[in-house]
Amino acid sequence: MTLIQLEYIIAVDTYRSFVAAAEKCFVTQPTLSMQIQKLEESLGAKIFDRSRQPVVPTEIGEKIILQARLVLTESRKINEIVQDKKGEIEGTLRVGVIPTIAPYLLPNVLTTFMEKYPKLQLQIWEYTTERIVHELKVGLLDCGKLSTPLNDPGILESPLFYENFVAYISANSLLFSKKILSGDDIADDKLWLLNEGHCMRGQVLNICHHKHNQDLTGRFEYNTGSV
Repeated sequence: MTLIQLEYIIAVDTYRSFVAAAEKCFVTQPTLSMQIQKLEESLGAKIFDRSRQPVVPTEIGEKIILQARLVLTESRKINEIVQDKKGEIEGTLRVGVIPTIAPYLLPNVLTTFMEKYPKLQLQIWEYTTERIVHELKVGLLDCGKLSTPLNDPGILESPLFYENFVAYISANSLLFSKKILSGDDIADDKLWLLNEGHCMRGQVLNICHHKHNQDLTGRFEYNTGSV
């Protein structure tokens, strides 16, 4: 068993394709397939169900891949120890950011960050909170910028700043003259919400005391990833 073999099975699990995984790993598809087959033979277990498209892990394969992600995460810490000793930070930092804050937060910090860490390659993806949390747990992202609290014991949270929750209300509404609103003030059919998977949707529903599975569509539906 080698770290390269573990990287290959993680790539196949991520992209659900041997061809795509080989491209991302910069090897030929036969090379990647051969290494995965050798790993399966050494373990005496099938990691992927090749009869299905897209390819999916077997039941035991899911457990093997989860452990492989942990092994690779820990192995990267060896380089981090050396870099820390040298006083250098280099490599790749993979960051997930929710789209509701990405255009406003990132421009203020990117230039300074890249100047401070010239040897670091920064990769940024705009994802929903749900996807960021998932990719943090499986090791596809190193950190994320999203709205807290997540109340997830598997995620370490460190608040960067706090901001007020505000409501945009029509001047014709009876609520327009109120300085402070409670969740009970807002009617079901007056809410504009982000799509499922966005943390702001969940926060609004929590404030307004609604259940996440409650139907708020009515006769008008506007699907968006930002407001």
